[in-house]
Amino acid sequence: MTATPSGIVIAGAGLAGLRTAEGLRRAGWEGTVTIVGAEVHLPYTRPPLSKKLLLEGGDPASVELRRRDCEHETRWLLGRTVTASDLEARTVTLDDGTELAYDGLVAATGVHSRRLPGTVGGDRQVLRTVDDAVALSARLVPGATVVVIGAGFIGCEVAATALARGCTVSMVAVDPEPMLVPLGSLVGAELRRRHADAGVRFHLGTGVASIDGTRVVLSDGTRLDADVVVEAIGSAPSCSWLEGNGLDLTDGVTCDPMLRLGGRRATVAVGDVARFPNTLFDDVPRRIEHWQVAVDTAMYAAKVLVGDLTGQPYTDAFRTVPTFWSDQGVVSMRALGQPALADGVEVLEGDLGGEAAVGYRRGGRLVGVVLLGMAKSMGTYLTLLTADLEAALV
Repeated sequence: MTATPSGIVIAGAGLAGLRTAEGLRRAGWEGTVTIVGAEVHLPYTRPPLSKKLLLEGGDPASVELRRRDCEHETRWLLGRTVTASDLEARTVTLDDGTELAYDGLVAATGVHSRRLPGTVGGDRQVLRTVDDAVALSARLVPGATVVVIGAGFIGCEVAATALARGCTVSMVAVDPEPMLVPLGSLVGAELRRRHADAGVRFHLGTGVASIDGTRVVLSDGTRLDADVVVEAIGSAPSCSWLEGNGLDLTDGVTCDPMLRLGGRRATVAVGDVARFPNTLFDDVPRRIEHWQVAVDTAMYAAKVLVGDLTGQPYTDAFRTVPTFWSDQGVVSMRALGQPALADGVEVLEGDLGGEAAVGYRRGGRLVGVVLLGMAKSMGTYLTLLTADLEAALV
């Protein structure tokens, strides 16, 4: 089934897809906007999935994002997946064989949960969607033994929530410290101390050999009883539908500094699936899986796309200072910039064992700041970091 050109197609109905649709209208686009989403749910915010919704349960509608009314209607195709695309012909194909033609395309398909090899076996729960959160919440009953595989942000948040629900929690990870890759060993060790003091039992520097019924067998031979196994080993970009178009899909879809797919006009990528250079830092394309970056890329890409379609090109390269937060029970953390790029780390203010501001430097200049507590200082450090980044461009 083939459709005639139908304006702009947004592949992905999450935060980034919704905000792009709103940005298109704000930029003056009056044509058709069609949003295709793999889930049956309207767009919702994901941070509460590992926190409030997981802790308290409740109605999934409570995390639904507000949709701004517009005089120009948006067409929603939910419970449908984009499976293929032809960027030359300007068409995308859905899982039921429907072919949608477009004038402009937005890749907003985000990421999906990475999984352990199938040979590991066992019943493993992931946490990516609102349905995952509802299902996992029902299993976190007082006295349950929970094994969390992975010590990143989601793993640590789930562990803290499970403790608050009265569960016994063990955490398994191949890294020697939690959140080692994004935050480094200094902050990672402090977060491990806090989680351990709260009751999390750590098994670090080891992987999972198998899951046999209600027992997790680690690579070092340790056996852990488990009523619930949560797999939180990271995510992978959902971009297989873009294969065959000559794009670099090594880690997400690689974009130019205008967020265009491989530099192609009238095609942009937003949110977690986009791999782009952030000119405040350097010209290396990277993916950034943060809530605020999803919003920032969406609003920017909408202007680029409308400019391409109206013959009035938008010319300013994309720049942003990423920000994110994580509530892990034992600590409320805020991070600015890209700490993972640093070659040096130092405590800028406070005490690492209490409230502290930790600076991340590359070549002597700040590229990131992590706040342990100190919520009221976020504006101050954002200003400081932005000034340092912009000074490096002069």
